[in-house]
Amino acid sequence: MYLDEAWRILVANRIRSLLTILGLIIGVGAVVAIQVLGTSMAGAVNGALGTFADNTFIIFPDATQRNVRQAAIRLSDLPALRAIPGIQDALPIEQFQDLVRVGHNVARERIGAEGAIPFNNLPAIYGRIISSSDVALATDVCVLPYDAYTHLFPQGGDPTGQSIYVGPHRYLIVGVLSKPKQGFLNANFGGGGISIPWTTYVRNYIRGDSIFAARFVTADASDIPALELAVIAKLRALRGGAQGLAYQMFDKSQVTGSINGIFNAITLVVGLIGAVSLLVAGIGIMNIMLVSVAERTREIGVRKAIGARRAQILWQFFIEALLLCSSGCMIGMLIGLAIGGFVNAAFIVRLTGTTVAIPFAQAFGIAAGFAVIVTLAFGTYPAYRAARLDPIEALRYE
Repeated sequence: MYLDEAWRILVANRIRSLLTILGLIIGVGAVVAIQVLGTSMAGAVNGALGTFADNTFIIFPDATQRNVRQAAIRLSDLPALRAIPGIQDALPIEQFQDLVRVGHNVARERIGAEGAIPFNNLPAIYGRIISSSDVALATDVCVLPYDAYTHLFPQGGDPTGQSIYVGPHRYLIVGVLSKPKQGFLNANFGGGGISIPWTTYVRNYIRGDSIFAARFVTADASDIPALELAVIAKLRALRGGAQGLAYQMFDKSQVTGSINGIFNAITLVVGLIGAVSLLVAGIGIMNIMLVSVAERTREIGVRKAIGARRAQILWQFFIEALLLCSSGCMIGMLIGLAIGGFVNAAFIVRLTGTTVAIPFAQAFGIAAGFAVIVTLAFGTYPAYRAARLDPIEALRYE
């Protein structure tokens, strides 16, 4: 009964009701939208980086420093870096593009150096990955990424045992990796080229001692922060103790932590903006409810005169406030989900190649929580005031 009557009164004043809850719609919509985007982006980045081995990291010289040439990592540094306790392997990171031929099929592909413990953990759909004996013997073998496989073998089938030609070099195909998630992060950080043993790469392609960067494999992923510092200290020691040399680091936890930190900060700022909107909306709701009490003073007096109790009057106005707040929060939640879902589908999925489920339960929890808070904070007093009206004075009210 209370709900039906409250709904009838709000519908009869639909324009006033809509304007009253507009602040709630804006505040809840903004908070829900940024929550959806934050959750989607964090999950998408984690998914896009999911193929990266957790126990690896990369060190490379900071290109903005003045003595970047002195800071360059060298092939001759790798044995000393490999000897650091906790480091299982250290290998150069180098890539180049060249024409790759298989029969009449030709494609321009990236060729990269790889070790026995790969940078990503994509499984092989055909054959195997590079082994430690391949690295030790510098064998002329290769592992194809899925894209290169489709370019060079459009007819499909198991290509292991066949050969590819990269310039004057011939490599035996020993494996094909499964298809990774597509997206900007995978394209730029995931390697993705045709992999050959790093010792073979050094023999065939590296001229001189300097390399672009070095990749390190650790025994325990939790030791990565300490080992990154140990590697940088060792590199400086190998350069005669030069402390001014700057290096940059890349690892999976660093990227995900940075992304999560950015969206946590954005969520906090938007949450504060949403809180201001909710405060303004709550004051508006209380004001409208007080106006409603004043407009319906005579009605309240009649109800009390024919036997309505204080609790019944209080519940009537409290439910009206709750219905206002709930309507505003639910509309705001739907708008926030729509905006967040659109941005997620149009930009985040394309950026990372990973689809993350929209957090409907979290959004509903935000909307329901705000509805309860605003109702209790700003709807209780008008309801209490209506219930306390003296029936005789109310009947005299014009």
